[in-house]
Amino acid sequence: MPAVLPRVLGAATAAYGANELLRPQHLAKAANLGNPHQASPAVRVLGAVLGLRDIASGIAMMAAPAGRPLQAAIAARVAFDVGDCVAFTIGSPGRDTKAKVAGITLGWASLCAVSAKWAGRA
Repeated sequence: MPAVLPRVLGAATAAYGANELLRPQHLAKAANLGNPHQASPAVRVLGAVLGLRDIASGIAMMAAPAGRPLQAAIAARVAFDVGDCVAFTIGSPGRDTKAKVAGITLGWASLCAVSAKWAGRA
């Protein structure tokens, strides 16, 4: 399989980033950060920061040439997801929320890491 999987994961990451940017109340609900229907100003800022970062890293995974540049884009994405896991499991209220966020972030990090296997192929 050529570098299709990392490209698809990059597109999904960018799309999710757009959702975080445009609908921060989704982030509030997913991480139990207050009212899931009306994001607070802090959650709106967090959604913008994470959304823009995810859009940029997703585009990097879609556009980077195969080989080391794509591997670097994937490594950055994995690092972002692991960082999100640490930050959200420390800061999110409730054991169930922490477990859910850890599962999602580490699952996505793992999927992206596995996709690096195909990053060297055109």
